[in-house]
Amino acid sequence: MKRPVALLVLLTLLAGCGSEARPQPTGGVRAVVPLPENVQDPAEVPSPPPAPNCTPRASLRPTGTLPAPGRMPAGSTMAKIAARGRLIVGVDQNAYLFGFRDPATGDLVGFEIDMARAVAKAIFGDPGKIQFQAITTADRIRVIQQGSVDMVVRTMTMTCERWQQVSFSTEYLASHQRLLVRRGSGIREFSDLGGRKVCATRGSTSIRTIAAQPSKPIPVATDSTLDCLVMLQQGQVDAVSTIDVLLAGLAAQDPSTEVTGARSSDEPAGIGISKDSPDLVRFVNGVLEKVRSDGTWTRSYQRWLSALGPAPQPPAPVYRD
Repeated sequence: MKRPVALLVLLTLLAGCGSEARPQPTGGVRAVVPLPENVQDPAEVPSPPPAPNCTPRASLRPTGTLPAPGRMPAGSTMAKIAARGRLIVGVDQNAYLFGFRDPATGDLVGFEIDMARAVAKAIFGDPGKIQFQAITTADRIRVIQQGSVDMVVRTMTMTCERWQQVSFSTEYLASHQRLLVRRGSGIREFSDLGGRKVCATRGSTSIRTIAAQPSKPIPVATDSTLDCLVMLQQGQVDAVSTIDVLLAGLAAQDPSTEVTGARSSDEPAGIGISKDSPDLVRFVNGVLEKVRSDGTWTRSYQRWLSALGPAPQPPAPVYRD
């Protein structure tokens, strides 16, 4: 799959249009390099509240056979969605390979968009009956709790803390936190980043992982991972750290960067759903069972994520009841 250079240029210009600025010396001239909007430098790193032990990957078991599209059980969450005429899904629109605007059509495409469309197809028989709502990492739990979306498909790590706030589907993508750096920087691991700035998105597990490193790097937070790439390109941070699958998308957009470092965390991604809708959780898990078994998951992985290597087996579902 060829890299859309025009997409990188467009997104970089959009992401770098914040109002703050930082002077940078260039040949004796003080140039003004804009910062993306809403940057926290250093980032606020909230202490995690106590969370009970759990099995983060364990979700609700599907109930029997999936109902036929257009025939959702009366009174169910799916029937309410069907009556509305569209599934509303919170997504990223700036995550290359996962959820991004096709520069040729303007449509949202990517691996996570495919997963969301599979749910719409199961409800309506039409994957196009879907409304995407672009959200930031920090928005994910809020929009679920407020009911402004039916679900969130945005590389959302399943944790015991988050299970207290929302429910999750079974895991649809495995990943691990690593580093993105400029080629030739000499940075290979977190141990090389003591006192240096490392960027991740606000509201992510990545910020806490950065702050917990023994080498004491300085976490910097932005609204999107793309903003972190812009700051790395402009020399405003020394590395970006998030899940390796997202970093691979950034590296595909900018060949002057590379993914490096040991895996520093385990990050299973699940579809976020309201705790008030266990029937929708079971339904979505039934859809995920189908996309794993009929090859949909593998075909989507091969289309979008081949840069990561050959398609692995889809993550096996784990159920708690």
